[in-house]
Amino acid sequence: MKEFKPFVPADTDLKEFTIRAVILGVLMALALGAANAYLGMKAGLTVAATFPAAVVAMAALRIFNGTVLEENIARTTASVGEALIAGAIFTIPAFVISGVWEQLHYWESTLIMLVGGVLGVLFVIILRRSLVEEADLPFPESVAAAEIVKAGQGGQTGAVYVFSSMGLAALWELIKNSNGIQVVKDYSRTFYTMASSKIDMLGQKISYGGGFIFETPAASPALVGVGFIVGLRVAAVLFAGALMGWLFLVPVGIFMNPGLNELLAGGNTWKDIAMEVWFRQIRPLAVGTMIVAAFYTLYNLRGALFSGISKALSDLRKAKAHEGEVSRLEIDLDFKKVVIAIGLMAIPTFILYEFFSGSVGGALFLTFIMIVLGFLFTAVAGYLVGLVGSSNNPISGLTLSALLISAVVMVALGITGPSGVMGVLGVAGVVCCAAGIAGDMTQDLKVGHILGGTPWRMEVGEIIGVVIASLFLVWPMWAMDSVYHIGSEELPAPQAGLMALMAKGIVGGEMAWPLVVAGMFLAVGLILIKAPSPMLIAVGMYLPLHSTFAIFVGGIVRWILEISMKKRHFSEAEQTRAENIGVLLSSGLIAGEALMAVLLAFLVLGTDLAGSTFKLSDYGLEHPSVLLGLLVFVGLIYLLVGIPLKKSRTQSG
Repeated sequence: MKEFKPFVPADTDLKEFTIRAVILGVLMALALGAANAYLGMKAGLTVAATFPAAVVAMAALRIFNGTVLEENIARTTASVGEALIAGAIFTIPAFVISGVWEQLHYWESTLIMLVGGVLGVLFVIILRRSLVEEADLPFPESVAAAEIVKAGQGGQTGAVYVFSSMGLAALWELIKNSNGIQVVKDYSRTFYTMASSKIDMLGQKISYGGGFIFETPAASPALVGVGFIVGLRVAAVLFAGALMGWLFLVPVGIFMNPGLNELLAGGNTWKDIAMEVWFRQIRPLAVGTMIVAAFYTLYNLRGALFSGISKALSDLRKAKAHEGEVSRLEIDLDFKKVVIAIGLMAIPTFILYEFFSGSVGGALFLTFIMIVLGFLFTAVAGYLVGLVGSSNNPISGLTLSALLISAVVMVALGITGPSGVMGVLGVAGVVCCAAGIAGDMTQDLKVGHILGGTPWRMEVGEIIGVVIASLFLVWPMWAMDSVYHIGSEELPAPQAGLMALMAKGIVGGEMAWPLVVAGMFLAVGLILIKAPSPMLIAVGMYLPLHSTFAIFVGGIVRWILEISMKKRHFSEAEQTRAENIGVLLSSGLIAGEALMAVLLAFLVLGTDLAGSTFKLSDYGLEHPSVLLGLLVFVGLIYLLVGIPLKKSRTQSG
């Protein structure tokens, strides 16, 4: 195995952890967090901040002759804003939607973000070696971010590939989105076929036309870029889960529904019914699969985890006893102090849960559950980020798992009503913030590992970013609730609505447990038949089909490039050069779409609060042809296959 060499050598004396880098990172964390709070509650998604933070850091610090390591610290500190607010908007609005709060509470919300965010950082410090250095994970978005930073340095010839593809992806994002509303179709078409049938269910004859729902892949350059970087195998497993969910489980859920005729008579389309079945039945089933897969994933990581912890303790002993020189690239924050800090964080966690539940015993159980599940799901979130990137990290699914377990405890202890709901949502909020930060931080640490950043300095930057962001990011959420009202058509907060529904359903005895248990048995079956990755399959079931399909298309494009190189008898050097060009182009696609989405979020937020609305539909793009979506794929294939093949041969010649 070839020895890893970072972009900046270990013995460098470049400036790294400076005041200007930290201040810039904190300001970006607040800005990106506020924009994503609006985007997430309105559209149900957030934009990974690693890419825009990297580009802004390079542009801002270049004025002051900043170093690449300073840019790394600024980017690391900045990206926690998006990660923390993702955990917050998926859970904290649920307090309002469920009715236990009339409006957002500042101190309780701040404490949820602070405790969850800090714990997420501390857990990842323990897991860093096993996930970032020793686990064989592709880290697609980390590689993309690192390539952007490298290309941005002077004399990097790959910059033209990164920034040209960034411009193309940004332009497409600008064309297809306005005010959070899709104005150019994100996927080319939705197909369904009809078949008449009769079944006898519960003694009643039911006639209906069966619907076969199928969506084509999202015309998303970023998702195709992710698929290209992770490769065909990972993309195929993810897509297999999506096909299992949408083309098997959703039709079963539709056809076996005794009230199907009533649903159709009510004016619902087949796609409406399919979406409802997926959201309320298949997703809970996928959550059950994730619960078992989460434990199985951690079990499979046991070797790397224990060896990583052992190596960390060994390095600490060497450093203290001066028995050997430890590279700065291997130094984390003091491992023993981190463990003590985790124990100390249990105190405010207990106080918070006691305040919510009104029960000392219940608070003790909830605190224990949160620490155990927080560590477990932190490991899983970091692992998934290593597989499919932070943008596709299903933290809401992990949070639902934590919510289910804590709700069972609340019911078993007899704590029901508003107190039980608040206790359950409190656990979900802390775990979701921890998982969000964990995924983001694992990605950032991998970028730093590639660039040659010092781990302990990056970890300090993450903690600073979490603390300050926790204190300020409640205010934009509160302002938007005041203007648009959480749970309304203008600000639906879909993930939080699901959390509220499940918390009230379980504590009130209305939860569909058979779906969750069925999902658990599905995971056991997948493990027994040695399926490639039960967690990835569950994630594929949980994510929208057109998103996973787009990632799969990216994997196919990578496979086409590899096959083309073999047919043309490329040398090893030419293959490496072509693949690197493809990764640079994919990196630009991911960054360009993310940057433009954040820019539009800022624009929409500013114009909406000012009483006006920005719409690209004013320029005649409200009803475009679906062929535009298909043309995007033609262009992407040429970009990711044709250009690498051509340029790699040109450069070698």
